[in-house]
Amino acid sequence: MGFTHFDENGKAVMVDVTEKDNTVREASAEGKILVSRDVFQAVRSGSIEKGDVLGVAATAGIMGAKRTWEMIPMCHILPLTNCRVHFDMDENECSILCTCTVKVTGKTGVEMEALTGVSVALLTIYDMCKALDKTMELGEIRLVRKTGGKSGDVYNDRRRDREEKASRRREIDLM
Repeated sequence: MGFTHFDENGKAVMVDVTEKDNTVREASAEGKILVSRDVFQAVRSGSIEKGDVLGVAATAGIMGAKRTWEMIPMCHILPLTNCRVHFDMDENECSILCTCTVKVTGKTGVEMEALTGVSVALLTIYDMCKALDKTMELGEIRLVRKTGGKSGDVYNDRRRDREEKASRRREIDLM
């Protein structure tokens, strides 16, 4: 399968989905932000001056997912039927993991919407906390899974594979 966003002359185009069937499609993406211990504690305790960081970031993530078509030129306008943004805080790593799950009944998938939702939510955390720490790092943004559509279901287990390899390396180092 080749690239779908180019015509026969190599020019960028929006994919024509006119003849595709409407199906239920869902995608989840995740990413994380590494923060200082002070930022981590302030977010957890709710003491950031700008307000409820994770509440605002969740709202921003949903808004970003809904407006993906305005930021990514070849994305279709999709009437999302559901969008959820969830956060998990890891105190040992001083990180906040964001997961965005988006659902639609339509002719094209919602992977870009899930990825955009995660990105906007993490950027919002950065924006709300930058007065305390400008060295925060956003990363590991990836599609976790997608269901529905012509290409079927996709599950991305690369992170789990990387974590298992890192764990085995630590075990070997300890021997």
